[in-house]
Amino acid sequence: MKMNNNDGQHNKTVTFPRKSIVKATVFIVVLFISAALLDLLGYLDFNAFAGLKLTTKTEEPNPYGCDFVQNQSSQTPISQNRKSRLNPNNSSKSSTCPSYFRWIHEDLRPWKQTGITRGMIEEASRTAHFRLVIRNGKAYVKRYKKSIQTRDEFTLWGILQLLRWYPGKLPDLELMFDADDRPVVRSVDFIGQQKEPPPVFRYCSDDASLDIVFPDWSFWGWAEVNVKPWGKSLEAIKEGNHMTQWKDRVAYAYWRGNPYVDPGRGDLLKCNVTEHEEWNTRLYIQDWDKETKEGFKNSNLENQCTHRYKIYIEGWAWSVSEKYIMACDSMTLYVKPRFYDFYIRGMMPLQHYWPIRDDSKCTSLKFAVHWGNTHEDKAREIGEVGSRFIREEVNMQYVYDYMFHLLKEYATLLKFKPEIPLDAEEITPDSMGCPATERWRDFKAESMIISPSEESPCEMLPPYDPLALKEVLERKANLTRQVELWENQYFQNLTNKP
Repeated sequence: MKMNNNDGQHNKTVTFPRKSIVKATVFIVVLFISAALLDLLGYLDFNAFAGLKLTTKTEEPNPYGCDFVQNQSSQTPISQNRKSRLNPNNSSKSSTCPSYFRWIHEDLRPWKQTGITRGMIEEASRTAHFRLVIRNGKAYVKRYKKSIQTRDEFTLWGILQLLRWYPGKLPDLELMFDADDRPVVRSVDFIGQQKEPPPVFRYCSDDASLDIVFPDWSFWGWAEVNVKPWGKSLEAIKEGNHMTQWKDRVAYAYWRGNPYVDPGRGDLLKCNVTEHEEWNTRLYIQDWDKETKEGFKNSNLENQCTHRYKIYIEGWAWSVSEKYIMACDSMTLYVKPRFYDFYIRGMMPLQHYWPIRDDSKCTSLKFAVHWGNTHEDKAREIGEVGSRFIREEVNMQYVYDYMFHLLKEYATLLKFKPEIPLDAEEITPDSMGCPATERWRDFKAESMIISPSEESPCEMLPPYDPLALKEVLERKANLTRQVELWENQYFQNLTNKP
C-alpha cells in the first residue's frame, strides 16, 4: 500500500506491511471490547474515551429556561427543618392526627351514601376556577377563570409540594376548586331534591353550606401583601413573642386591618378609644396601597405581638389573618364567626380563645379586657394554649397531612375513573417556579419541598358518632354562654353602683 504525502517540497512513498494492518485492526477491536466491558462494570466513562465519538441520546432542554428544583436543592424549607413528631427509634409508627381532622369525615358525609359521579363533578364546574386531576402521582390542571390575585397559583403550588412530600401515596382523583371567599353550595337547595350536591373545594364554609374546606393559599405565601410562607412566618412570630413578655405587653385589645371589606369590621371601628369612651381597645386601619408603596415596613407580623389581647374578626368571609393573630401568645378575642376554615373547629372557647359577641362588640371587648387584666394568669394561659395549638397542630407537616387525608378520603368516593382533559396542562415545580418573579418566585423557593417526608402521614381518628359530635357542639355553645353571663353580670353590677 502506498500513500503520497505532498508537502510542496518532497515526494515520498510510505509502505505499510500487511501484518501491521492486521495487528492494528485486532488491537482496535480488542480496545473496543475492553472499553465496553469496563463501562458495564462502572470503571470507565465510555463517552469520554479518548479518540472515540459515540452518539448518545441527549435530554430534552428544559422548556422553562431554568431548573427551579435543582436551584433550590441547597435550601432547607422551614417545613422540613423541625424535630420529628415521631419516636426517632420507631419511624414506622405514625402519630395520631389532631382532633380537627375528624371534620374531614363530616365535610365528605353528603356523598358517603351516593358516592361522587362524573355528573356531580361537571355540575361543580359552574363556579370553579380550576379542575385538578392527579394521575399516577402527577398533577394536571384545566383552568376556567382567573382567581383573585394569585390564590389559585399558590394553591396549586401547595398541592405540588404535597405530591413531593408524600410521593406516590395519593390515589388518582379529580376535583373542582373555587378560590373565591364565600361558600356557594347551599344545603337547603338539595333537601328533598332528586339531585345530589356538587363537591366544591374552597377555603372556608359555614353551617348552611356543603363546600369542602381546604387549606388556603397563604400557607405557601401571600405575595401581594408580602406575607411569607407559613413555616417562615411561624418562626418569625415565635421570635416576636420573645421580644415582649406577656406581663410587659400593652393591656388593651389590638386590631389592625381593612375595615371596608365587610360591615362587621366597620362596626368594630366604633369600639375604638375616643375622648368620651374607653372600650379597652386600640384599633388601626391597614392601608395596603400605602404599605405596598412603602415596602410593607409597618406590616411585619412578628412586630405585632405587643398587646395582651388581639382581636380576630372575619372579613367578607373567614380571614387569612386568623392563624397569624392566634400565634402571638396574646389572648385572642374571637368575634363570633359565621364561617370556618379547616382547623378552627378543633378549638374551644376559654381554652384557645375568648368569645366576643358580634351584635354587641364594644361592651363585649371592654369586658374581655377587664376580665383578662383582673385574671392575668388565666388570660395568659388562654393566649399561650391557643398559640401552642397553632404552632404544634397547624404547622406545615400537619397541613400536608390534612390535605393528604382529605384528598385520599375524597378519592374513595369517586364512582368514575379520573381522566385528564385534552386541554389540561401538566404542572410541575419547574413549570410554575421558573416563570415566577420577585416575591412570587422567592415564596415558592422558600416553600419548596426538597425531599420526601421520612415519616408516614398521621393516623386519622374515626368519624364522630352523632352523640359525640352533639356533645362537642354543646360544649362550645355552653362555654360561650358562660362568658356572656359573666359579661351581663359585670355591666349589671356597674349599673347598680350608687
